[in-house]
Amino acid sequence: MGLVNLYSDTQTRPTSAMRKAMAEAEVGDEQRFEDPQVTELCSRVASLLGFEAAVFLPSGTMCNEIAFRLHIRPGGDEAILHRTSHPIIAEAGGPAAFAGAMMYPLDTPKGMFTGDDVRGALRYPDRYNPRSRLVSVEQTTNMAGGRVWPLDQLRGVVDVASEAGLRLHMDGARLMNAVVASGVAASEMTRGFDTAWLDFTKGLSAPLGACLAGSAELIDEAWRYKQMLGGALRQAGIVAAGALYALDHHVDRLAEDHANAQTLARGLAELPGVSIDPDTVETNIVIFEHDEPEGLCAALREHDVVMGAVGPRRVRAVTHLDVDGDGIRTALRALERVCVR
Repeated sequence: MGLVNLYSDTQTRPTSAMRKAMAEAEVGDEQRFEDPQVTELCSRVASLLGFEAAVFLPSGTMCNEIAFRLHIRPGGDEAILHRTSHPIIAEAGGPAAFAGAMMYPLDTPKGMFTGDDVRGALRYPDRYNPRSRLVSVEQTTNMAGGRVWPLDQLRGVVDVASEAGLRLHMDGARLMNAVVASGVAASEMTRGFDTAWLDFTKGLSAPLGACLAGSAELIDEAWRYKQMLGGALRQAGIVAAGALYALDHHVDRLAEDHANAQTLARGLAELPGVSIDPDTVETNIVIFEHDEPEGLCAALREHDVVMGAVGPRRVRAVTHLDVDGDGIRTALRALERVCVR
């Protein structure tokens, strides 16, 4: 078979049916709310996540940047989040540059923290300290291996943050993976949060876009920051149609990605030089340890298998629509050749 690309679920390509839906989409000027596809998408996402409104944006990173700007007042406000979360490790310092946010990174297990962890991070209110202002949660956890926040743990974080008068934001890059894996509705996971977003370009396999949701007032303000960061998308129905198709056809099938990730993890656990506990793999992200991750990835590339080194001893592989069961078996055969030689 061809290339087995497990570098990320961002590697997915639109299916022929999704391309057809995009090609036939009715379009209009989305900035003037005249694009029916964008309007429908924003309405559906707002309802799905339990909010009043949503805005369509090119990327999840932009959702995070705008959300931080909505919640953070430049001049010493601080966000509490996990040290491995996307705004810290993968947004080029954007929250500091765009929102003036200070970061309070929590170093807790599984990429998740508790209400007590948030309470311990709160700043004592005086003129010497930054102001605790925002708590940001990543669902699922990316660099902690696609773990799903238990609902009671989310509730504990929401309760402490709310009692302290903090805002709450959910990075929902893989939120639907969490929904499918846990059986908990997205709106239950986001309950109590001020903003949340949903990505279409990962497991949902659309080529572009994410929606940031919140109150009507916050989303109206989000439009101002969207304008600052580049403005409207104009006839964006072409890509919004791909996202709508993904919501209709690519959510339930995420369970296949989770099953493939389990197969991969169990196979990895049997290989020499590899360290992984398959029981920690809950969704579509498989992170394992190896003494030479860069060398391993280079050797796998020679066998047309792509994974990513994400640390001095860590490799990440992410299952998705473009890699089926045969692809996973091909990857495991390549891993066996590389690890056993």
